Amino acid sequence: MKGIIEAILFTMGDSVELSKIANAIECEESVTKEIIQSMIKDYEDIGRGIQIIELGNCYQMCTKKDAYEALIKIARQPKKYVLTDVLLETLSIIAYKQPVTKLEIEKIRGVSSSHAVNKLVEFGLVEEVGRLDAPGKPILFGTTEEFLRRFSVQSLENLPIIEHTQIEHFKEEAEDEAHLKLDL
Repeated sequence: MKGIIEAILFTMGDSVELSKIANAIECEESVTKEIIQSMIKDYEDIGRGIQIIELGNCYQMCTKKDAYEALIKIARQPKKYVLTDVLLETLSIIAYKQPVTKLEIEKIRGVSSSHAVNKLVEFGLVEEVGRLDAPGKPILFGTTEEFLRRFSVQSLENLPIIEHTQIEHFKEEAEDEAHLKLDL
C-alpha cells in the first residue's frame, strides 16, 4: 500500500485529499492516515531528498528544502517572488480575517489594497473563495494551500495567536508613525 500511496502522491504533484487516497487503496481513512504517517517517518529516518507533508486533510509529496541548492544547479532557478512589507501586511490581514473583501482590507490598512491583493493572487498565496451576499456581491478572499506550504503551516488553526498586548503595541506604533508623517 505504501508503494501505491507513493505513486499517487508523486504522480499527482499537488496535494491529494486523505479520503481520495483511502478510496484508491480501498482502505479506511484512519488506517490510510496511519500508513501515511508511517511513510512520513520512514522518509525522515532514511534521510530521503523528498518528503510527504500534511496540509489540512490532504497530503503532498515534495522536495526537502535542504536539497534546493543542488536542484538549482541542474534546473533553471525558479522565479522568486518578493513579498514586500505591503504584501506581507495584506497577506496577514487576509490570513487572520478570511474570508475578507478588499474593502475590509482597505479599512484595516487605511489605503487602497487592490494592487497588493492582485499580486498575492498572482503569486498563488490568495484566491477568491466566494462572494459576499451584499450589494455589488464583492469578492471574498482567503489563503491557498500554497500559502500553507510557503509558510510551513499545516492549517490555519496553526497560525500564531496575536495577544491583546501585542495588538495594543501595534496600534501605538501605527499612531506614532501617523503623527510623524503629519509633522513632516
